[in-house]
Amino acid sequence: MPVPRKYPPELRERAIRLVQEARKEDPELSMHQAVVRVGQRVGVNSDTLRGWFKQAQVDSGERPGVTTTDAKRIKDLEAEVRELKRSNEILLAASSFFARELDPRLPW
Repeated sequence: MPVPRKYPPELRERAIRLVQEARKEDPELSMHQAVVRVGQRVGVNSDTLRGWFKQAQVDSGERPGVTTTDAKRIKDLEAEVRELKRSNEILLAASSFFARELDPRLPW
């Protein structure tokens, strides 16, 4: 079951947009300063907002990194691989069990 989000997605999008606008209005404003300023206004921890902003930059291609959709896809594929490995172990154990039953020459 997924962990409940502390902040609604609408607040996240609005805060990211405000940081982007603040940086466009004042080009000399650093990311840290913009995040602190907007974070205080919207009631979001500045470290949380900084992470959101960096991830938004990755998703838009402005910054290198793994996008949100790719990260979700990787997570899903890793879960599928775990399940397939588990299934293979079960099938291997079952096949060796039945092979012993069918061939009495094999040692137990």
